Amino acid sequence: MTQSKNILNNVLNNGLVFATAMWLLSRIVIIVAMLLIAPLLPVAENAQAPIYGWDVFYAWDSIWYHRIVAVGYEFINDGKQYSVAFFPLLPLLTRVIMHSGLPFQVAATLINNVAFLGALIIFYSWVNESHGKNVARWSTAVLAWCPYSLYGTVIYTEGLFLLFSIAALRAFDKKQHLSAAVWGILSTATRITGVMLIPAFLYVAWKQGRSLKAYVAGLAVGSGAFLFSLYCLIKFGDALAFVHVQKGWRESTGFAREGWWNMLMQIAQSSPVLFGVIIVSGFLLWRFRQKLVDIKLRSLFYFLWLLLWLGIGEPLWLTQRNPFGKIPLVKMVIVFGGLSLLWRSRAKIPLVAVGYGFFSYALILNTGLTASVERYAYGIVSLSFALGLCLNRYRAWGYAITGFFAVLLASLAVQFAHNQWVA
Repeated sequence: MTQSKNILNNVLNNGLVFATAMWLLSRIVIIVAMLLIAPLLPVAENAQAPIYGWDVFYAWDSIWYHRIVAVGYEFINDGKQYSVAFFPLLPLLTRVIMHSGLPFQVAATLINNVAFLGALIIFYSWVNESHGKNVARWSTAVLAWCPYSLYGTVIYTEGLFLLFSIAALRAFDKKQHLSAAVWGILSTATRITGVMLIPAFLYVAWKQGRSLKAYVAGLAVGSGAFLFSLYCLIKFGDALAFVHVQKGWRESTGFAREGWWNMLMQIAQSSPVLFGVIIVSGFLLWRFRQKLVDIKLRSLFYFLWLLLWLGIGEPLWLTQRNPFGKIPLVKMVIVFGGLSLLWRSRAKIPLVAVGYGFFSYALILNTGLTASVERYAYGIVSLSFALGLCLNRYRAWGYAITGFFAVLLASLAVQFAHNQWVA
């Protein structure tokens, strides 16, 4: 028993070991769900049986990145979908690794997973430096176990983007402006959302009265996107081809007010019992938050909530004909709950994380889309920072939420393995 406690203490007190353990355990859940559980479950309409092997990580956006590696970028400004919508760093790195003889699926999966591990390690270090080990553990656990961390394992750019954006934010917070610029450039070469580092850095430089180096670093971050724009100009005669191609995915930009309202109505109409329970339980939790201290009462509440979700919420999660994505309820909670949490935590987390969080929200909420917005919100690491602070204060809830995340993570993994749209 004593030896077991010593091992546990070593894991908790060593940042590298803790972050690696969170990465490994959460990835095991994904792999077990995809390769062992998914084949045992019935295949829904418009889905497909899971594929054993590396191809299980290959679907949806993965196909676009594969096409870029195989035939290069394509674009015609005719309102259709083309590969130029996807930024170049993941395909470039994948092609380099493929020179060792690895196929695309293996190379791209390894890159994203290793990058996600690096993101967790750097994130733990950053939070530990500013808020100590306890908050660092919770924040890292949130980033690792959030259901959308699935995209740090399959062939998407989440792992790379989190690695580069976290490293850039941490470096700028520590006034390491050259490092912040380099990491920021890699971020904007990975995903368009990386450009939100620019206003975040400039805002912090102004607010904190930093030197000219900080402003130069902030502007230099855009070099990754600028080089891609230059490539588009040379190849297609359109420097903003990656912007114009978005017409293939959306008809307009701006806040999708009607889409969000329709989604709320769909949640209420599809599962009025769950919707009502959420509203009532949320009020009761707030009203009696000081009295809900008995561990037996809390445990009963957690258990009943999980049963309610599995009995009512899960069918809503798995709705097939849903124009807003598979999980409108979780989408609403993550997007708008995350925004509220960021606002409430604005005085507690580093200013650069606050600025980056709000600027990123301004971008993703004005795309004219509701699809995939929750995945983009997950990529705003400021939210994991804020939630980690909150769960460190309410640890009993933290354990329950982390366990619930694990259930949802496994569910998403099964759906992805069945080639169903997740986010």
